[in-house]
Amino acid sequence: MFFDFKKNRAWIENLSIVTQLGLTMAGCIFFCFFVGRYLDRLLGTKGVFVAIFTILGVIGGGVVVYRQILEVTDVEIEDNNDSDNGSA
Repeated sequence: MFFDFKKNRAWIENLSIVTQLGLTMAGCIFFCFFVGRYLDRLLGTKGVFVAIFTILGVIGGGVVVYRQILEVTDVEIEDNNDSDNGSA
């Protein structure tokens, strides 16, 4: 066997969380960039909406990533509290 998934489960879970955060941030930025690009072509402006929507994508992606981090850390804190209460 090349890679023991049971032994390295925590490492794999952390890697998946980091990957999810990166893809979420990139997805928000790219989506907003292309919406801005479409609006620029539609309205004949030269990069105004691309700049505005890219900034909004960065801000929105940051908010979403922040919420995901809070969700993950909340679950870990609750799991630790449950295991502490069960062992007493």
